[in-house]
Amino acid sequence: MTEAAATAHPLPAEAPAAPPERDLFSKFDGLIAEREALLATGVRDPFAIVMDEVHSPTEAVIRGKPTILAGTYNYMGMTFDADVIAAGKAALDAFGSGTNGSRMLNGTFRDHIAAEDALRAFYAADHAMVFSTGYQANLGIISTIAGKGDYIILDADSHASIYDGCALGNAEVVRFRHNSVEDLDKRLGRLPKEAGKLVVLEGVYSMLGDLAPLDEMVAVARKHGAMTLSDEAHSMGFFGTHGRGVYEAQGLELGRDIDFVIGTFSKSVGTVGGFCVSNHPKFEVMRLACRPYIFTASLPPSVVATAATSITKLMTATDKRDRLWRNARTLHANLRELGFKLGTEQADSAIIAVILTDQQQAVVMWQALLEAGLYVNMARPPATPAGTFLLRCSLCAEHRPEQIEAITAMFAEAGRAVGVIG
Repeated sequence: MTEAAATAHPLPAEAPAAPPERDLFSKFDGLIAEREALLATGVRDPFAIVMDEVHSPTEAVIRGKPTILAGTYNYMGMTFDADVIAAGKAALDAFGSGTNGSRMLNGTFRDHIAAEDALRAFYAADHAMVFSTGYQANLGIISTIAGKGDYIILDADSHASIYDGCALGNAEVVRFRHNSVEDLDKRLGRLPKEAGKLVVLEGVYSMLGDLAPLDEMVAVARKHGAMTLSDEAHSMGFFGTHGRGVYEAQGLELGRDIDFVIGTFSKSVGTVGGFCVSNHPKFEVMRLACRPYIFTASLPPSVVATAATSITKLMTATDKRDRLWRNARTLHANLRELGFKLGTEQADSAIIAVILTDQQQAVVMWQALLEAGLYVNMARPPATPAGTFLLRCSLCAEHRPEQIEAITAMFAEAGRAVGVIG
């Protein structure tokens, strides 16, 4: 048919396809309605923040307004470290922008090895394995280590990546009450003695900032013949003599007490990526068996170069650790004195959670803080424990004393305006 004929005698339009009997998105209708109702009140979307400019680990511009950052997990302030940035630029120039492959194929570059070497030195570990994200580290290690016929025993308040690692694998999953040594002991005692068991713990729980009694829990796990994995994402760099995490601060050692440590580059290290370290003599087989490691692209060389440099510097970052703890303790004391209900009785970590009564109160106060020039995280279920709404601060070693005072003043004003404090 010629073009002219086609124009003169157009083909009949196809009838629109009938909608499916069940819209697969219908399961989200309640969530959509909740969000729309919240936005209809005039508040901004707390999950649609855009950083227009970032000037330092603690300062940014959001919607044209200079803003103090107190919700970024940039605990040690390494994102603007001159040596870290220089390492990334050099790798970018030397190796280009990406690897275009997985670690199993063409995706292992010089700086991937350097990052794993730095991790082995930092943790005094025999083995280190770098993943593309911290989420993937939990997803891959947990789903691969524990298989059919094995058991994973985890804290009920575990991070989503831990739950998803359990879901990806074939092991039976047993939950115990948050931070309950007694409940962990009871549930382990009910399991078959001959079965493989992996107890998964976190050093710092990211919502409330509370610590796990790892020393007691590891002792219980050993009593029942279970291996242990500790996620130290929110403690690496500033807990323990060498900054290895809560397990080190509580007198435990990798290999002797803890079998696997999971961590991330996206917090204290100041870039992106994840890892697992271990002293198990067979650990290297994970590179041949772990699907989230094998079947994904490796990190760009510039990213792992920044990670290697940052990890090496964190080994001697004593002054930064001291400043971070001073900032956390000061803000915790200030907010508690103002009358806010906090997630912990004292500054157990660099996370300070202000607990509120409902989502409306949390969002209104979050917006008041943002308009005043302060960014914090607003969190709600299912990320938080059931029925818990909170504003979460994460302190940085680079917060200056005057910024801590400004954060305190902004919380005081917003808290009084919303009626959270008197």
